[in-house]
Amino acid sequence: MMSSILEIESGCPWQVEAFRYAFEYLIETLNDSSHKKFFNVPRLGGTKYDVLPYSIRVLLEAAVRNCDGFLMKKEDVMNILDWKTKQSNVEVPFFPARVLLQDFTGIPAMVDFAAMREAVKTLGGDPKKVHPACPTDLTVDHSLQIDFNKCAIQNAPNPGGGDLQKAGKLSPLRVQPKKLPCRGQTTCRGSCDSGELGRNSGKFSSQIENTPILCPFHLQPVPEPETVLKNQEVEFGRNRERLQFFKWSSRVFKNVAVIPPGTGMAHQVNLEYLSRVVFEEKDLLFPDSVVGTDSHITMVNGLGILGWGVGGIETEAVMLGLPVSLTLPEVVGCELTGSSNPFVTSIDVVLGITKHLRQVGVAGKFVEFFGSGVSQLSIVDRTTIANMCPEYGAILSFFPVDNVTLKHLEHTGFDKAKLESMEAYLKAVKLFRNEQDNSGEPEYSQVIQINLNSIVPSVSGPKRPQDRVALTDMKSDFQACLNEKVGFKGFQIAAEKQNDIVSIHYEGSEYKLAHGSVVIAAVISCTNNCNPSVMLAAGLLAKKAVEAGLQVKPYIRTSLSPGSGMVTHYLSSSGVLPYLSKLGFEIIGYGCSTCVGNTAPLSEAVLNAVKQGDLVTCGVLSGNKNFEGRLCDCVRANYLASPPLVVAYAIAGTVNIDFQTEPLGTDPTGKNIYLHDIWPSREEVHQIEEEHVVLSMFKALKEKIEMGNKRWNSLEAPDSVLFPWDLKSTYIRCPSFFDKLTKEPVALQPIENAHVLLYLGDSVTTDHISPAGSIARSSAAAKYLTNRGLTPREFNSYGARRGNDAVMTRGTFANIKLFNKFIGKPAPKTIHFPSGQTLDVFEAAELYQKEGIPLIILAGKKYGSGNSRDWAAKGPYLLGVKAVLAESYEKIHKDHLIGIGIAPLQFLPGESADSLGLSGRETFSLTFPEELSPGVTLNIKTSTGKVFSVIASFENDVEITLYKHGGLLNFVARKFS
Repeated sequence: MMSSILEIESGCPWQVEAFRYAFEYLIETLNDSSHKKFFNVPRLGGTKYDVLPYSIRVLLEAAVRNCDGFLMKKEDVMNILDWKTKQSNVEVPFFPARVLLQDFTGIPAMVDFAAMREAVKTLGGDPKKVHPACPTDLTVDHSLQIDFNKCAIQNAPNPGGGDLQKAGKLSPLRVQPKKLPCRGQTTCRGSCDSGELGRNSGKFSSQIENTPILCPFHLQPVPEPETVLKNQEVEFGRNRERLQFFKWSSRVFKNVAVIPPGTGMAHQVNLEYLSRVVFEEKDLLFPDSVVGTDSHITMVNGLGILGWGVGGIETEAVMLGLPVSLTLPEVVGCELTGSSNPFVTSIDVVLGITKHLRQVGVAGKFVEFFGSGVSQLSIVDRTTIANMCPEYGAILSFFPVDNVTLKHLEHTGFDKAKLESMEAYLKAVKLFRNEQDNSGEPEYSQVIQINLNSIVPSVSGPKRPQDRVALTDMKSDFQACLNEKVGFKGFQIAAEKQNDIVSIHYEGSEYKLAHGSVVIAAVISCTNNCNPSVMLAAGLLAKKAVEAGLQVKPYIRTSLSPGSGMVTHYLSSSGVLPYLSKLGFEIIGYGCSTCVGNTAPLSEAVLNAVKQGDLVTCGVLSGNKNFEGRLCDCVRANYLASPPLVVAYAIAGTVNIDFQTEPLGTDPTGKNIYLHDIWPSREEVHQIEEEHVVLSMFKALKEKIEMGNKRWNSLEAPDSVLFPWDLKSTYIRCPSFFDKLTKEPVALQPIENAHVLLYLGDSVTTDHISPAGSIARSSAAAKYLTNRGLTPREFNSYGARRGNDAVMTRGTFANIKLFNKFIGKPAPKTIHFPSGQTLDVFEAAELYQKEGIPLIILAGKKYGSGNSRDWAAKGPYLLGVKAVLAESYEKIHKDHLIGIGIAPLQFLPGESADSLGLSGRETFSLTFPEELSPGVTLNIKTSTGKVFSVIASFENDVEITLYKHGGLLNFVARKFS
């Protein structure tokens, strides 16, 4: 039966037919609309249903609708209905309504699908049957690099290969300013025809270079700034091979829709544009739900859509019509009360809630928000809060649909009739939250309260996102970090050197750098700038700063790279973009850029000064990740801040400042200007947000996505059943996962005399494991590319080369901050014990594989924490790692290890490599029992004669089945053959 299910060519029709045998009696007609039907799930449970958390109600509806007696059993449905007693005790399957891929993890997923077609054909199956079985959206703008910015607009670009070199010089793409006619709105108080920027433009009379003249109060189409167009042109040439592969995928695989390049990533605006909230399929209404290969998927929970990020491996399973398996979660009810201080941004609210939830402990749980404070949060606030759930460990954070949601959807252009049927359906199945009606309040596993009044402005850092610092304490905290021993917070700078100053000469002027000097200030695409209110606040602050005569020192590497082109639209139409540009925050494109280490290099003057004074210089960015070394190895302190605070710290030029008592600078008359003088009020921000953002933003996005762009529309791509692999390509390569695939799985093999590839400590993140950012010139990946005739300027990034397993394998464990106990200092190195050589991790693993020696990894607590990254499992697998032995795991990463065929082993409680006296230089051997069971204890024997027990960390029979098949990809490929 499994085989017949997986051979369905499009959609999931077996789910539509099979449920009729189980819960057909629950189907009803919605009001008077005889053609719209739905499952009236509340009838199934009565009072049991009424006390279920809203998120669990969505799980239950999906279970009822997809109950086929095989993949979804009646027992699963009843377990979800009995959530109150079954939570944390049973596994249940879940069929998401759709899938979202972003290109960094989407390209390996689609490459795997293409490779699977090859494997199925080799085994005698029909390759045409391999394609997604549910709607799949793919965004392709995650690989953006900064080749141009305002400070370096004349810099030579880094074309990075592709066909761009053959095309000759870049075509001139200067945007000519043009006057836009005033349409006579009463809110316009400036002179559109005079070229002024607004009512207070006297101090800023000249038009900023490359920015079109426009009325700041009118919604008019705005040409892209020159830097955007230049970066897009370089990007298109650099990534042509990948884009051609994506276009082939959209032609050949049914249910795959590619969001054109230049549109934006899988973040808030695009997630909302792609969201249905309520699906209507063949006149059947059901709740929208989604999983995908991006941690930001959780953002949609702010719209009442159940969704979370998973790895490429699980996503591919969903794309093939299989359910996601999850432990029926505990649901923590988070009651929000009070209202936040006017000077607190939504990002402060996010970080405040994040810290509170971290302290409570919600790892592996659902969080659901309720209470009077919820209605005071806009949808963009809710989605930003929901987006941060990976930072406090929850699976997702859910805001049920309410009147605020419906009003927002109306502003985004939802059809009125659709909204009416949506509201009627959600109320019929009790998925609509009515604040005035408390009679049906759910019962939660645990209830916590957060008073919004208690949240204060803050930043996070200097090395971890969870280390929050109140803005008022920032100066004293940074000075304490200088004194602290080297660690998560400390830099251990000698007292006599903490006041050292190094002079630099830059662009004809002299500046002074010290500990705390800001050298990178980036408003980037992750999390924070997805919220229009904080972006507009940054723009308004920039406007007030420029009008007050404040400036940003030119050596500071400033940039603005939103996750969507719509940010350009509303910043332009609201009149604040020229002021951001004047301070150096010119839009350079749409993508991760600085967030994943793709920032332009700092000037030689700054680099030399940092080295000369051994200075702790700082990066300030509006993202959600600031792990050490992520920006660049010369910037030791990295702080996360809201966009307006990023601009404020850039103006101040240092984080070593008390904004309450110290000025940002002086105006032309010598008067001190403080932060409170230029901080915009909440009323100002909300007014502009309502007048300029929501409706126009989504209307423009819809046009941009549907029309595509000239380069994408004219791009040629094959339409063959099998992808024509180019053996010379360094971007797209058929991976080796299926090289030894047989029709039937072989018996589990023992791991004998395995060497330890790496001996790691606690909190090893997927950033340490998975390739990300630029490719270092001395790395194994660089050597591979150099041997294929590429120069360093053509290397591009690991993200752009995720379709090449040879590059990605060489980039695994290549992070400069990886601390391998064999080496004793941060470095992507290890020891090849048979020869005693210290080598790059890949080179050592390659030698081990040539010698036929299996490998394991020793680790401490929370192995694999951080973002969901499938290459954090695929990479070790291709290095020859057979098992990981750790004290504990991040669940998502552990699932990935199993999904690729690596055994996750766990020390017994209270034990570790240290307590057992393991040096990591021994060899390890273990045998798996013929009947492997969840949580079984295994014995490991070392070459020194030591024998100790470990737990095989499989949670259910599904995981064991996948492991026996050598991972999910092999399992699915066999079902097609």
